[in-house]
Amino acid sequence: MPDESGPRAIAFFDVDNTLLRGASLYHVGVGAWRMRFISLADILSFGWNQTRFLYIGESGVNISRLRLRAMDIITGHTRDELVTLSHEIFDSRLIQRLWPETVAVAQAHLRAGREVWLVTATAQEVADVIAERLDFTGALGTRLATVDGIFTGALVDGICHAGRKAVVAREVAEARAIDLADCWAYSDSHNDIPLLELVGNPVAVNPDSTLRRYALARGWPIMTMKVAQLKAARASKKR
Repeated sequence: MPDESGPRAIAFFDVDNTLLRGASLYHVGVGAWRMRFISLADILSFGWNQTRFLYIGESGVNISRLRLRAMDIITGHTRDELVTLSHEIFDSRLIQRLWPETVAVAQAHLRAGREVWLVTATAQEVADVIAERLDFTGALGTRLATVDGIFTGALVDGICHAGRKAVVAREVAEARAIDLADCWAYSDSHNDIPLLELVGNPVAVNPDSTLRRYALARGWPIMTMKVAQLKAARASKKR
């Protein structure tokens, strides 16, 4: 747990496999299928990639292509529809897949008076709903272009992934006159090394093999969660 004292700071959290188990875009796909946005073949493809992501991580999945495909499904639909869908998938799917340990760490930062921001490749509207439902400060996600409130299929500033995460995190810290040396970042993926290196307190969460080696070589803290702990947390909520 972070110390609950100190200067103004931000804790940045990746979402997929860091805040929750698996890929959030898969659950967006499931919700889109239920709302008849996409076909059964599409959802089966999402399911296959979700399975690979769970057991192999980003190294075993073409994440950029998959995320672009996930964003394509919302083209022609409205922002309101995506927000409604995001609330539905949070309640029906995401809440039960949140890693309790990571959520507890985020809550400790909030109690200490720090801001907590999600930094994720998922669509901004989805990220905003997750942050809102968890009472976090805000979210930085991939922005989808709209015309008259309807998604066009284009992206604004590209996917919020890898080095782009470090760029947007720096912008938020500078806008608040917060020293990045006092900030935290949490991620499972070696693709987020630019974000982790940006802050004074990087933490690897269930890291992939590349990030684990990188973190060990630099003495970064490593958080390890087990599926059994996630299942126990679910069971306790049902009682």
